[in-house]
Amino acid sequence: MFGIKHIKFDAMTYVLHFKNGSIKKEGRGLSFFYFSPNSSIVAIPMGSNDLPFIFSESTNDYQTVTIQGQISYKITNPKTLSDVLDFTVEDNGQYKKNDIEKLNQRLINEAQTATSSFIHSIKLKDSIRSAKTIEESIIEGLKKSSAINMLGIEILGANILAISATPEMSRALETETREKLQQEADQAIYERRNFAVEQERKIKETELNTEIAIEEKQKQITEKKMESEVIKAENNRKLREMQLEADISVENQRKLLIEEKTQNDKIEAETQGYVIEATLKPYKEMDWRILTALNNNPDPKFNISLAFRQLAENADKIGTLNISPDLLDSLLSEK
Repeated sequence: MFGIKHIKFDAMTYVLHFKNGSIKKEGRGLSFFYFSPNSSIVAIPMGSNDLPFIFSESTNDYQTVTIQGQISYKITNPKTLSDVLDFTVEDNGQYKKNDIEKLNQRLINEAQTATSSFIHSIKLKDSIRSAKTIEESIIEGLKKSSAINMLGIEILGANILAISATPEMSRALETETREKLQQEADQAIYERRNFAVEQERKIKETELNTEIAIEEKQKQITEKKMESEVIKAENNRKLREMQLEADISVENQRKLLIEEKTQNDKIEAETQGYVIEATLKPYKEMDWRILTALNNNPDPKFNISLAFRQLAENADKIGTLNISPDLLDSLLSEK
C-alpha cells in the first residue's frame, strides 16, 4: 500500500537495506518495513555451502581424467561480497540475479586451476591414486587465490570423491590390473607350491636325518654291546686264567704234598723195612724146622703135613711107604 512493504529474513541471512544509495539497516535475521521506490535490499546467505564440482584434465601421458568432488565454504564478509556480486532481492524475497552461480563457478574455476598444473605433471595411474594430494592442492590454491580473497569467503575444505579415466582406458587398466593380479595369483600359487615342496623336502630330510640318527644310535648301541661283550669275555678269560692259575697253584701244592708224602712214605717204608729186616735178621739163618718147632703149633694136621714134607725130601732114602685112606681122609676132613 502506497509502496510500503514488509520483509522478513531468517537468522542465517545477512541483510543490507539501502535507502537512496546509503545503508539504512544491516544485520542478520532482520524484519522491517521499507518504502520500495527508494529502497534496495541485499540478502546474503551466511551458512556454509557444499559446492559439488566435476571437471576433466589431461595427464602427462596425454590421458584424460575426470575429477569429481566438492568444496565447502562460507561467506565471512558479506559487505565485500555485495560489492562484487549482486544479491539484491525483489519485494517477494526472490533474487533479481542468480549471482550465487557466478560465485560457485569462480570457486570451481579456481579449483580446476589449482589442480591442472599438478595433473599435467603426473601420469594416468599416478593421478588416479592422488586424491589426497589433489585435495591439498585445491585447498592451498583457493586460500592463496586473490580472486577468492576478494569475494569475502572462507574455504572450509575440499573433498575428492572420484578420479576416473575414460571408459576405454578404464577397461584397459582393468585388464592390465586383472592380468597383473592373475600373475600375482599365479606367482602366489607357484610360491605356495614351491613352499609346499620345500616343506616336503625338509620333512623328508628330517625323516632321513632321524633315520640316520637312529642308525647311528643303533650302531653305538651295537658297539657298546660289543664292547660290553668284549669286556665280559675279557673278564671271563681273566677269571678262567685266575682259576687256572689257582688250579695250577693247587696242583703244585698237591704235587709238593704228594712228593713230600711219597718221600715220607718212602722214608717210612725204608724205616719199616729196616726194622723188619733187623727184626728178622736173627731168624734169617735159622733152619725152618727150628722155626716151625719154635712156633709150637698143636694142630695135628700141621704136624702131619710137615712129616709128609720131610718124607718127600728124603724120598730117595725111603723104599716103600704106605699111607692109608683113613689117614688122608682125616687130613682132608674139616674136622
